[in-house]
Amino acid sequence: MGILLVTGAGGAGRSTVAAATALAEALAGRRVLLVSADADEGLGVDVLRPTPAADFRREFLALQERSATALDLLGAAPFEDAELTELPGSAPFALLRALRDAAARPDLDLVVVDLPPLLDAIALLALPEQLRRYLRRLLPPERQAARALRPMLAQLAGVPMPAQWLYETTARWEAELAAVQAVVDAPTTAVRLVVEPGPAATETLRTARLGLALQGLALDTVVANRLLPAESPDPWFAALTAQQHEHLDRLRTGHDGAVHALPHLGRDPRGAEDLALLAVDTKPEPAPAPEWTVEDRRTEDGILVWHIPLPGAVKEELSLVRRGDELLLAVGPFRRNVPLPPALRRCTVAGAGLVDGDLRVRFAPDAGLWPKAP
Repeated sequence: MGILLVTGAGGAGRSTVAAATALAEALAGRRVLLVSADADEGLGVDVLRPTPAADFRREFLALQERSATALDLLGAAPFEDAELTELPGSAPFALLRALRDAAARPDLDLVVVDLPPLLDAIALLALPEQLRRYLRRLLPPERQAARALRPMLAQLAGVPMPAQWLYETTARWEAELAAVQAVVDAPTTAVRLVVEPGPAATETLRTARLGLALQGLALDTVVANRLLPAESPDPWFAALTAQQHEHLDRLRTGHDGAVHALPHLGRDPRGAEDLALLAVDTKPEPAPAPEWTVEDRRTEDGILVWHIPLPGAVKEELSLVRRGDELLLAVGPFRRNVPLPPALRRCTVAGAGLVDGDLRVRFAPDAGLWPKAP
């Protein structure tokens, strides 16, 4: 099964392109599911709509039930379903859960996911890894080694130990987040960017490539939406069209993959007939993920070099800090805490440089940690 994640600049028409893509693939005979909160009825394609409010109530009530004993000890009054309203931030979790559930269906050939606007979409794709890191820091798995003592302690105290349900809940969250992250990182998952061919298009493309590369993802097709007709006797209209084509050329120069132009319909797309006019004729083909490689140069100059591809990055927007066995990497509006490869954990950072979108972090072996030659 393939997963196609569609995002883009706000207002560029990403939801329309996602729906048009799903419809075109369904008409071609593929079994397609569209995951979208904004899809219209009657498109001729199956739609899964995330349900943030229902998901929040279900998860909250389940957590309340599992921790009922501890809450009773505190004298807490439990909530009922009817009085719960979702909290801000529920929508991303509902979308990730819908993505996980859709990817688990064996009856599908393709899942098209209508993601939020670009910056929110990249934050969403980074969320499973970030939350798993938080869980490991706050509740390290090593602390569960004393699990065998909990039944005895519970008998002595007369009530179940709160740590038991806490670790059980953490383990369940870890499993669910790992399942979502596996879908995002899968080689069959592709990301498609929708932009309007205007002044902000190339910067949007740079931001998309940079943010995705930091998460170890690559960009599939770029869709230049709402392209005006190439010929017009009206000078103002012709000048606007020429400007669009100039930005379209820049998009093609700035992206190694396919750039597909879609026409402006002269109206807001309505129904399956309009969507059929906006089908992208390039099938979703996942681009190779950018490789983070370690170059061993100990025989030449005594160092190892970690190559981190960051296309479009500029030195002024870049910062990195070594903290324990992680590298805290910030570039533009994006941040990521990256675990060091095992060999580099026995090294000290000796410097870094950015060359044509390739961040090269130099490491010197620590004599006290590096294995000594026999």
